Amino acid sequence: MNDPAAPLIHHPAESELFDETLSCDLDLPADFVRGNGGVRSSVTEHLLRSIALVEDSRGEDKDDRGETSVSQQRIEAKLDLVLVLMGRLVRQQGDALPLRPLRWSRRGIRLQLGPRSGAAPGSQGLVSLQPSDWLPDHVDLPVQVLAEAADGAGGHYLWLRFADLGDGLEMALERHLFRVHRRQIADARRLR
Repeated sequence: MNDPAAPLIHHPAESELFDETLSCDLDLPADFVRGNGGVRSSVTEHLLRSIALVEDSRGEDKDDRGETSVSQQRIEAKLDLVLVLMGRLVRQQGDALPLRPLRWSRRGIRLQLGPRSGAAPGSQGLVSLQPSDWLPDHVDLPVQVLAEAADGAGGHYLWLRFADLGDGLEMALERHLFRVHRRQIADARRLR
């Protein structure tokens, strides 16, 4: 279920979030903010469902002969380029989230930070992350701090459990994670 190349981390919070469930290890723009900021779950759910619709339709849009038309491929390629350029412009505005190594499951997330966050176990906060590299937007997810510990390389790990996502957002998040995991497996097979 998990990436065999991922570092082995022995901590109770690691087991609580990632044992017996699908998880993904990747680098994503992400950050944690302490406090009870308002999260609009419907906006986050809508964004994740829209990403799913776009990504799932790319593999399914076929013409009558079973192949994607050349003109459709060109349009998709142009849209991809426009989205990449928009993403670069947004990042240049300085509002970009820092790129961080993380582990993500339906239960929560482990962020690898530089300095200690200072968040106490049990405190509330928000994790913001960019779920797709082609879309320069992020989602905010409510979390509860489980633990924080040194990573042995001068930084810190912060374990965060998702809190009060609601059924719709939870399902959209699980679907997104499944697609990310499936993509990682396909990429690994291509590299063999």
